[in-house]
Amino acid sequence: MPVSLPQLPSATHLRQRLGLLFVLGASITLSVVLITFRVFLTQELTFVFLLWNLFLALIPFGLSTMLGLAAGPVRRRLLLPTGAIWLLFFPNAPYILTDLFHLMPRPGVPYWYDLALILTCAWNGLMLAYASLIEIQGLVRRRMGTVIGWGFATAAIVLSSFGIYLGRYLRFNSWDVFTNPLVLFYDILDRVLHPMAYPRTYGVTILFSAFLLLGYITIRQLAGLHREEEGR
Repeated sequence: MPVSLPQLPSATHLRQRLGLLFVLGASITLSVVLITFRVFLTQELTFVFLLWNLFLALIPFGLSTMLGLAAGPVRRRLLLPTGAIWLLFFPNAPYILTDLFHLMPRPGVPYWYDLALILTCAWNGLMLAYASLIEIQGLVRRRMGTVIGWGFATAAIVLSSFGIYLGRYLRFNSWDVFTNPLVLFYDILDRVLHPMAYPRTYGVTILFSAFLLLGYITIRQLAGLHREEEGR
């Protein structure tokens, strides 16, 4: 009985993936340089926490990239456990958008510099989120179809938006699933059972879900339009 070899990514696919890694790497490097220069200029660690946030945003991207590059049989075995970990850390990427809350005039640094610094970090978080979600949605679509793929992507964005609320306002993080599960479960259950008592919970979740989903659809449409133009 012939043994089928795992299908390797095509040269074009690898070239595109390397191009994406190069662009994201350059953009993240810009954020790191801006943060480092600010520390050098002010001798203060005001925005150093953004480096940690960027690292957390890289975790779901790294997991999705690993799944995308894995051979078929290995990918099938890893999809569920890795996908669960991916979903747990995925909100960390778009969460960086809310770091704009920290923007305010500060002595020693121009206001526009801090604005650019936070915006580059927020942009990187958003692009890492979208790139990661595109990869995972593609894996789900190939196994379960287009409709289920889009259903998964939408659910991931909604859960991520709720995770943004949990992180920004209740100060939970992904690790609390393991280190503080009872308190986390109680706070979530309380908001599910008493929605009218927590309008901010649902306001943040709904608005961020709408914004992130429309942004994601826009990115997918632009990518599709690009492929269509190349095919002419």
